Amino acid sequence: MPEHTYKVIEVIGASDKSWEDAANNAVKRAAESLRDLRIAEVIKMDMKIEDGKVIAYRTRLNLSFKYH
Repeated sequence: MPEHTYKVIEVIGASDKSWEDAANNAVKRAAESLRDLRIAEVIKMDMKIEDGKVIAYRTRLNLSFKYH
């Protein structure tokens, strides 16, 4: 098996629908400028609240990608 090196970065996605949608948004956006994304690890989820109502979901991810 060949050896590879991977880099890990932290990204935060946001959505007004769900944490899952926020994570998908983060990966989709990162994929626009990074190649060979491999693993997304959810490290934190939170919500923005206004007037007692949830108005946004945020998901923080560690993304790994193949280092060229």
